[in-house]
Amino acid sequence: MHWKEFEMMLCVLFIAAFAAAARASDVLEFTDDDFDSKIGDHDLILVEFFAPWCGHCKRLAPEYEAAATRLKGIVPLAKVDCTANSNVCGKYGVSGYPTLKIFRDGEDSGGYDGPRTADGIVSHLKKQAGPASVELKSEAEFEKFIGGRDASVVGFFADGGSVAQGEFLKAASALRESYRFGHTNVEDLLKKHDDDGEGIVLFRPPLLSNKFEDSSVKFTEDKFTSAKIKKFIQDNIFGICPHMTDDNKDQLKGKDLLVAYYDVDYEKNPKGSNYWRNRQFGKGCNFFVTRLRYWDNHNTLDSWPIRAHRAFQNEEPCKNRHVSERRGIEEQKMYYYFFFTLKPRKNISLHQIHKIMIFLVIVAENFDSIVNDESKDVLIEFYAPWCGHCKSLEPKYKELGEKLSGDPNIVIAKMDATANDVPSQYEVRGFPTIYFSPAGQKQNPKKYEGGREVSDFISYLKREATNTVVMQEDEKKSKKKKSEL
Repeated sequence: MHWKEFEMMLCVLFIAAFAAAARASDVLEFTDDDFDSKIGDHDLILVEFFAPWCGHCKRLAPEYEAAATRLKGIVPLAKVDCTANSNVCGKYGVSGYPTLKIFRDGEDSGGYDGPRTADGIVSHLKKQAGPASVELKSEAEFEKFIGGRDASVVGFFADGGSVAQGEFLKAASALRESYRFGHTNVEDLLKKHDDDGEGIVLFRPPLLSNKFEDSSVKFTEDKFTSAKIKKFIQDNIFGICPHMTDDNKDQLKGKDLLVAYYDVDYEKNPKGSNYWRNRQFGKGCNFFVTRLRYWDNHNTLDSWPIRAHRAFQNEEPCKNRHVSERRGIEEQKMYYYFFFTLKPRKNISLHQIHKIMIFLVIVAENFDSIVNDESKDVLIEFYAPWCGHCKSLEPKYKELGEKLSGDPNIVIAKMDATANDVPSQYEVRGFPTIYFSPAGQKQNPKKYEGGREVSDFISYLKREATNTVVMQEDEKKSKKKKSEL
């Protein structure tokens, strides 16, 4: 064969392959002429309204195509070029690109607001496909359903057409994008899991089981309403220490949680990932764990206003951990936002975690639960952000908190008195003002009048504290003695 003929053959084959690849797209294409007739052919469909020149659309294209292929036979994906089909785009109020909308039975059921990745689209639409609540017809189906990686909500109903089941299905329909729902009328399952004939139980994922909370929580309200059921789920779904993922990170926004960033891998290392997750950090302090990549992604962090009542000391700046503090005023109350990360280590001990939790930051809404905890001695500083004396005291106060971070009976705290209402039993006329609130005597706090060196505070606490003061040095000496023995 002549070389030129060979080149021409290759060119033809390349063009044919390219044309075949173009035709092989699993994304449907709708136009002004056929949109109304075709959209009604699908119980559920995701439609992208795009413009060819749009950069965001170009970035979405390969993810959208991959999702369409993975969802083939489950949920179809379609697209409309708005530069060539202005009528249909105008009809659905498309004003920016790409705009993604979910249609059910030919009707617009709302915009898609999930992740714009193939994984995110597939996960989101699988939850949308089929019934809002899966009917569980046997013990085997039930066990498989509650054994997944996410929490499960199951309704047990003796009468399949009861009012309770109707309200449960309403709640499931409203929350189907976020949570997993199942229901059963099987008598053996009702006897095993619900003696009353009808009830709702939230089952936590076995992977996140721990000794500090039950593996399941039962709905205990007298009356079944969808509103009460939704509140029950949202209050209990995550437990004391959820695992943040791409799928649930938006649901965790606004939760009062301390955030721990470390190398979580529940696929390859579930035991290591759960090592200190299954250890209690202290009364009233919830937390969740997540992969380090969320720390690396600063854009993700910037959109996360996570409230926490803990402050952290950098023992080794820029080496083992990094701290970021954010402040914001909302409804005349000051909140503190903290993030911290521990570099991946093989042996992260509970002692190491407690060691960086050196003092509590108090605001008006948590004052009673922390300072007035009858089981704790509390030393609290009332300060003003602009106060020079307060700034001078800060490093010493932090050192005090560090030295006493291992003592379970003493809380070192501070409160911005310019941004929070100070309780009446604390008279604050200047800054800083320091009080000692003894355990069991919360109505009679004592004003601290001593020196402001670390040694002065420790001497005072050794004299006034309800229990023997435990300092980090004491712990080290105790460990050394044991090792010498």
